[in-house]
Amino acid sequence: MSTNQDGFDHLDRAGRAAAIVAKSPRWAVYAVLAAGIVLSWLVIAAMAIRGAESRDPGSAAPGDRVLRMLPDISLPNSVERFFALCMTPAPLDGAGFTAYAALTLMWFLMALAMMLPSAAPMIRTYCEIADTARQKREPVVHPLVLAAGYLTVWLAASALFAGLTLAVQALAASAQPLDPVRGIAGALALGIAGLYQFSSLKEACLKKCRNPFSILFARWSAKPFKIFRLGMEQGVWCLGCCWALMLVMFAVGTMNLFWMALIAVFTVVEKQGTKRFPTRLAGAILLVWAVALLVSSA
Repeated sequence: MSTNQDGFDHLDRAGRAAAIVAKSPRWAVYAVLAAGIVLSWLVIAAMAIRGAESRDPGSAAPGDRVLRMLPDISLPNSVERFFALCMTPAPLDGAGFTAYAALTLMWFLMALAMMLPSAAPMIRTYCEIADTARQKREPVVHPLVLAAGYLTVWLAASALFAGLTLAVQALAASAQPLDPVRGIAGALALGIAGLYQFSSLKEACLKKCRNPFSILFARWSAKPFKIFRLGMEQGVWCLGCCWALMLVMFAVGTMNLFWMALIAVFTVVEKQGTKRFPTRLAGAILLVWAVALLVSSA
């Protein structure tokens, strides 16, 4: 009696599906990453809707009118508390560290939503190398270990961005978009982001992000810690590409859903392309914008 060993005919449908995933885990990795991106965008969207509803018409951010038209989503009290901590202009009384932790989580969700799609080619490349190694019956570290290392870097960066957010909120006299402190901080953020687009460090980081195969293949290891560290190194290169663009959120509002989507799309295009024109064009636009914002805030 002949059996198809690779077909797992002796298992039921759920068993066969589990066996296929175990044999080739990259689809499971893709599903987990996709779920994380979608969940992050949903949470950020819910926060943006509540932010639009809480702002006065005179201080409305771009896209607030559209956001107010969307249906309200009923959420647990703990999630609503998280939203309140993130959107309060200054730390609530007795909740300084809690507000900081909430803002760190908010920035991390933004990083997941905006930067993880641009990291997909790197993770996919590792999955392909891992599949080849598994076919040769070589030991393989699960791709999620690499992704965990990558996300660890962005978690650390989110903590820094959260600190900057609290510092700007503490110095600003009001929550109005034309507040001088907020205007100067936004202009400074735009200026730094614009200048960085022309730097050699930006170009070096882009080259590393655009060609992950050579790095992943040369640094291949069967030890989880080394793969985790490799993921962190890839996260550092990604952070080197995108940290300045994240500063733009200080000028447009940290919960501006439309600018988040624009930056996410631009990041993917920038990393997938080979020309320097989009990077330079974005830098020029940011510098002109910074000067205009600085003049209007003076």
